[in-house]
Amino acid sequence: MMASILATVSEIRREQRADGPAAMLGIGTANPTKLRASGEVPRLLFSCHKQGASHEPQRYIQETMSDHGGRETFLSPQRASPQLPPGLLLHGTPSALDARLDIVAKAAPGLAASAAAKAIVGWGRPATDITHLVVSTNAEARSPGADLGLAMLLGLRPDVRRTVLQLNGCSAGCAALRLAKDLAENNRGARVLVVCVELTITSFRSPHEGDTFDTLIPQALFGDGAGAVVIGADVVHPVEHSLFEMVFASQALIPGSEKLLNIRLGEGGIQGDISFNLPRFAAQNLEGCLLDAFRTLAVSGVECKWNDLFWAVHPGSLGILDHIDAALKLEPRKLAASRTVVRNYGNMLSATVIFVLEELRRRMDEEGDKAAELGMMVGFGPGFTVETMVLHATKY
Repeated sequence: MMASILATVSEIRREQRADGPAAMLGIGTANPTKLRASGEVPRLLFSCHKQGASHEPQRYIQETMSDHGGRETFLSPQRASPQLPPGLLLHGTPSALDARLDIVAKAAPGLAASAAAKAIVGWGRPATDITHLVVSTNAEARSPGADLGLAMLLGLRPDVRRTVLQLNGCSAGCAALRLAKDLAENNRGARVLVVCVELTITSFRSPHEGDTFDTLIPQALFGDGAGAVVIGADVVHPVEHSLFEMVFASQALIPGSEKLLNIRLGEGGIQGDISFNLPRFAAQNLEGCLLDAFRTLAVSGVECKWNDLFWAVHPGSLGILDHIDAALKLEPRKLAASRTVVRNYGNMLSATVIFVLEELRRRMDEEGDKAAELGMMVGFGPGFTVETMVLHATKY
């Protein structure tokens, strides 16, 4: 009797699992309609609170991104004055948290839906065929939140299985895609919609006397945006086309790095610290994580040929990309997609890596047969955490 039950359970498990690898089937991104020059955000930051603004904005503008291009944000000079509650942007204002979260609650579902709708169109099937929804955000802490609002705006089925990741930092985009890979491969016929939506209103504030370079960097760097990806395995539907197969995913916590990068929710909103040494530290520890990923795949010799791969790296800042270039001896064009995204939009936390994937795919379409077939997606987050995923560009 026991043997029969175990055999039945094993058969059920086999039937539940997909036969093929998970793949990205559609990608979409969206930003607020207000586009500002990247250097304007730090200047707005200092104009919001003149007292105690003894720090020089230009210094950390140069350390985080070029003072050209654009950055998307719901914060505009108009919105920074009469529409926002008095004192909203002042450091440590207890009454500001509810006001910030109210803004996010109203704005996040619509921004997320804009990105998701584009991904669904690229996928080619109706939204009602989505079986799982994974939403990642660092902008809110409520339930139900943007996930429910998004599901209603898209018209998803009532039985769609929702999972929310909150306050996971910049690496949350890669973590959400890793989770979607497991969901797709372990649920035959599943189609997983991953949506990452970020609004800086939860963390944006004026400077104060206790600020350091580490606490001011986030104020200059972060931007607003949403990214979405549809993921599925067993791609047999005639309208579906695999963009990137998700070959292998891993996560590593670098010992002794807990204080280099952290975020937390307090009375004044989301707060965080980014060490000035983080770019160098990230690059120094990245190669070991990459080698571990390829060893798991039993791929030999790849560690000497990083330039043979394509790269979708979460661009925490231009400084991090510079150090990665040097550590891996990459050709200048290898991180071009990441550099374009961070220059144009800033660091949109979890959503950023999806913007990089979209930009990378556009560049690979231009390269055609010259595009690399195998690549690596990389994300960095609090902990200090490194997310890696080996990707296969099936089109090339």
